[in-house]
Amino acid sequence: MLDQILSQGNLEIFGQLSLAVLLGAAIGMERELARKTAGMRTFALVSMGAALFSIISKFAFVEFWGVPGFDPSRIASQVVVGIGFLGAGLIILRQDKIQGLTTAAGLWVSAAIGMAVGFGLYTVAMFATILTIIILLVLWAFEHKIVKRLQYSQDELNNEDR
Repeated sequence: MLDQILSQGNLEIFGQLSLAVLLGAAIGMERELARKTAGMRTFALVSMGAALFSIISKFAFVEFWGVPGFDPSRIASQVVVGIGFLGAGLIILRQDKIQGLTTAAGLWVSAAIGMAVGFGLYTVAMFATILTIIILLVLWAFEHKIVKRLQYSQDELNNEDR
């Protein structure tokens, strides 16, 4: 029984799920530090869930190949739909500002990273995680500087009008 649980195939799947959790949590850590509602646990769960659905899809493809009316690729495509639904719940309009859009996009990417892990594209998943974190950190700092400059310029214009 234990040897069946610890079989080579199962150990690979356990590793895939663990990697998906790690990569999702890494992205979620940035969201956590930015004090957003969806953080490490949410991103880790989304990434792991997407990986698990991809693994199931991959095995179902082998198991049920040629069975009429059965298309295992639909499992992976429905992950995208489900994440879209989850992400839509994060996006809200408050006064004149849209909030949650970056977090929703991050969840979407986290699911794609989980799917990449589930399909065995480990290097691609790790590279995408690094790019995502760079986008969330570096581009945020860049945007923040631009916004401050624009606000400062607008304040100067408003003061000159007085």
